[in-house]
Amino acid sequence: MDTLTRLEQTICQRMGADPATSYVARLHAKGLPKIAQKVGEEATETVIAALGGDKAELTGEAADLLFHLLVLLNAKGVSLADVIAELDRREGTSGLDEKASRSAN
Repeated sequence: MDTLTRLEQTICQRMGADPATSYVARLHAKGLPKIAQKVGEEATETVIAALGGDKAELTGEAADLLFHLLVLLNAKGVSLADVIAELDRREGTSGLDEKASRSAN
């Protein structure tokens, strides 16, 4: 089992925990808008670190972004396996072709 899968399981277990003792539960209790806001904040911090920070800063921000994205996916009932299946579906397809197919729909 890889790190992201273990993290996903931990997040799932903590969603229903006491918000006083679990950051995941506290975030979940604040609702989907707050979780989505955190993903946006972490994405912005990741971009800033990529443009001006060092490797360690970017690594830390990317970890924060992945964590919060997994919390958001869990809150919406989307599993990491669902995302991986979508990536697998796209494998071997040009990114330009895949994007064009979405625009056509």
